[in-house]
Amino acid sequence: MRFTTARLCGGQAFMAISADILDLDMEKAEEFLRKEGCEIVSRDEMMLVYKWEGKEVTLYTQGKVMYLPQTVRADCIRDATALLEKLLENQRNS
Repeated sequence: MRFTTARLCGGQAFMAISADILDLDMEKAEEFLRKEGCEIVSRDEMMLVYKWEGKEVTLYTQGKVMYLPQTVRADCIRDATALLEKLLENQRNS
């Protein structure tokens, strides 16, 4: 996957922005992340917020993923790639 990134929240967060336009199903994403042991904070049609490895992660339907706190661009891209690959595979198999 290819991404652009944005540094947010005064440098304490990074957002990975997928170069491909995605259309993630937030309900399926929530089910998958719960099974993975993530604590879901909130969800609507456009985004899902959950806790993962001491971070708050916001996932958007278009494939944007924001990590707070996160200060390392490469880690943001690595984590977003792993997450989106799993979610897309799960969505295809559902």
